[in-house]
Amino acid sequence: MTTSDDARTVFLLAHTGRPAAVRSAELVVRGLLAHGIGVRVLAEEAADLPLPAEVERVEKETPCGGVMDGCELLVVLGGDGTLLRGAEFSRASGVPMLGVNLGRIGFLAEAERDDLDQVVDRVVARDYEVEERMTLDVVVRDNGDTVHIDWALNEASVEKSARERVLEVVIEVDGRPVSGFGGDGVVCATPTGSTAYAFSAGGPVVWPEVEALLMVPISAHALFAKPLVTAPDSVLAVELRHHTQPGVLWCDGRRSTALLPGSRVEVRRGGAPVRLARLHHAPFTDRLVAKFALPVAGWRGAGH
Repeated sequence: MTTSDDARTVFLLAHTGRPAAVRSAELVVRGLLAHGIGVRVLAEEAADLPLPAEVERVEKETPCGGVMDGCELLVVLGGDGTLLRGAEFSRASGVPMLGVNLGRIGFLAEAERDDLDQVVDRVVARDYEVEERMTLDVVVRDNGDTVHIDWALNEASVEKSARERVLEVVIEVDGRPVSGFGGDGVVCATPTGSTAYAFSAGGPVVWPEVEALLMVPISAHALFAKPLVTAPDSVLAVELRHHTQPGVLWCDGRRSTALLPGSRVEVRRGGAPVRLARLHHAPFTDRLVAKFALPVAGWRGAGH
């Protein structure tokens, strides 16, 4: 983080299609500017936000982290999709991301829309901690040649591209085959992603502090097609059988690439983490209960 009080800058990303995000962005921007903290936004978003003239507008670059040079924090306002978009900027730049949830669940978010005043106060005071979340590096090979490279924070999912047919795959861990089956695909996830697509596919919830990789079959037609939890340094692979239909690789549900029969998708621990700014010290257990509205009435605790 920047240590000088003379030139502090916060980058702001918002889901400009949500009226709540537009209103929230205005409150955050005005709060930061009132405390002498500069705000930077993408020019493509600025037209949809009621921003004062002193807000810095920048054109998006590739890699996207370049637009965040000199920023101490990335504040993201929106739902899960917007937060995953923010993760792309955070990973590319190394700047911590502080998410404000304006959507339904928002496991990556640290605050809710009613907490905006507190968010501004904590940013102004630099009263937050930063934790690193594991990512995935993803490689697609065809006949041994690398044809695509990607990454994910939540998951890399190999899926069928035609709804009416199954996708035939063989899964592998650390260079050894585990099982083959037909189904809708396979999710390879981080602990952060265990509460996302992997959870919907029947995978376990893994606490973020646990270092591990997950492999979760999606609607597999097989007797042994259970979720697997492997070492964090394992290499997971999903191979499309040569006689199967084409598939598709999705990374965090945002970026996709076509997979030909015979393609091989390799997933390993990512070389660059995503850094999250944290305002609260509440255990992940409490976050899990709150986000999923789990029934805990009647709990008495160890002290009773």
